[in-house]
Amino acid sequence: MSTTLVIRGGTVHDGSGGPGRVADVLVEGDRILAVGPGGGDPDAPVLDATGLVVAPGFVNVLSHAYFTLERDGRGLSDLYQGVTTQVFGEGISIGPLTAEIRAELEPGMAPDDPPLTWDRLSEFLSHLETKGVAQNVASFVGAHNMRMIGAGADDRPMTAVELDRVRGILDEEMADGALGLGSALIYPPGCFASTDELVALCEVVARHGGMYISHMRSEGDHFLDAVDELIEIGRRAELHAEIYHLKTAGRRNWPKMARAIERIEAARAAGRPVTADVYPYLAGQTQLAASIPPEFHDGGHEALTARLADPGERARIRAAVVTPSERWENLYLAASGASGVMLLPDPNGPVAKYRGLSLAQAADADGTDPVEMLLQLVEQEPALHAMYFMMDEEALRTALRKPWVSVCSDAPTFAAEPPDSGVPTHPRAYGSFARILGTYVREQSLLTLGEAVRRMSSLPAGNLGLRDRGVLAPGNFADIVVFDPDTVGDRATYEDPHQYATGVRHVVVNGETALADGVPTGRLSGRALRRRR
Repeated sequence: MSTTLVIRGGTVHDGSGGPGRVADVLVEGDRILAVGPGGGDPDAPVLDATGLVVAPGFVNVLSHAYFTLERDGRGLSDLYQGVTTQVFGEGISIGPLTAEIRAELEPGMAPDDPPLTWDRLSEFLSHLETKGVAQNVASFVGAHNMRMIGAGADDRPMTAVELDRVRGILDEEMADGALGLGSALIYPPGCFASTDELVALCEVVARHGGMYISHMRSEGDHFLDAVDELIEIGRRAELHAEIYHLKTAGRRNWPKMARAIERIEAARAAGRPVTADVYPYLAGQTQLAASIPPEFHDGGHEALTARLADPGERARIRAAVVTPSERWENLYLAASGASGVMLLPDPNGPVAKYRGLSLAQAADADGTDPVEMLLQLVEQEPALHAMYFMMDEEALRTALRKPWVSVCSDAPTFAAEPPDSGVPTHPRAYGSFARILGTYVREQSLLTLGEAVRRMSSLPAGNLGLRDRGVLAPGNFADIVVFDPDTVGDRATYEDPHQYATGVRHVVVNGETALADGVPTGRLSGRALRRRR
């Protein structure tokens, strides 16, 4: 046997979910040659795994690392957790792009984000591979992109001609290897899409064996209706459907998790492939402008700015923010108001002094009404992010117990060093996968170690159509993580998020060692992955 790398003496959890066994993993080139006792080329490099766990590299089902990997291909916040594949496409994808989409995206981009020069998604992924990234990259086509190509930022149905054009573009992206369609239905313009429109798009995806994945229309007051819609889209289009970051938002909605799971499991029992993913934290993060109802975003960012400048419209917006609605997801109320909203402004931006304060604290400091403060902040820094504390630990545990639930970060990648260490972010960027292994496996015994590994490797790889990945078996790609089960865990906090996880010793991506003895090697062997039937 010819080997280029040996991972020796570890307890192998191969991704199937069962108990581990002591074995060596032999790698030849970018593939696993064998999993078993000893052997291999005596001169091959060795990674010592004695007393450690050897597992398939973890798949981050929902990553926003497209631009951060462009700037720094090491992907360190995920690498230190054992992530070997990043998956993009929640609502927005970096392709297909038009001039109108670029104009809508650019106001929310950081000064050092790359120019949006790509036309197609496949081009961007190939660019990342050529540039060099530590992890593999793959993506869904964003449903926002489809709306923008068809109807712009307007709140209206697409015409038959527009929908036909959009379906043609989606067909081309799917043929080029996109994973499916990814929607984010609480945000404009994606929220302007009807169920019928999403079904029409998903029919194209289904022809390619792809998947529909969604930040649903509601995680709060209309959570169960949103679950029903996702199941309906999957049924009508005849494709696999997944819920992004399954959670219930707002105290009065927390008990709905059990009923949602009943509906999902009924669909699964009827033969419908429905799955979900989670991040193991109780706060979400998104733009503060998401607290303003979608109707005021109709027409795009400039239209919202004009409405905020109109006294009558501003009064309507103020009233809408604090009023429960049948029509939109009110994050402000789900977080129990201004005290549950933590501000994350740009440290070099116009409202940097409010960083780390709740919206209530910022309003008190300025002697301003909290909702007026919210509108002022959106005016001054349109892309300002905030954390919304609106979830429940027991609801999270209820979701995590289910064997069809995988794991995501819902975050970019960062390096815990300047300039990244000054960027406001959520601890999930540094801790999601390590927290599963530390908190929910070792400390709480909610999952067995083997089952947790399966949820983060073979389950998502299989759902996404990433063939020959997610399981440690001869012939599969050598994406491998080696970690200490006694020390693996998250260190990032809401107050101090830029802290690497602990306990991951080695990471191998496509047969190349990206992390050795806890130290990044600088090797950037990640690839652009395409869905395969």
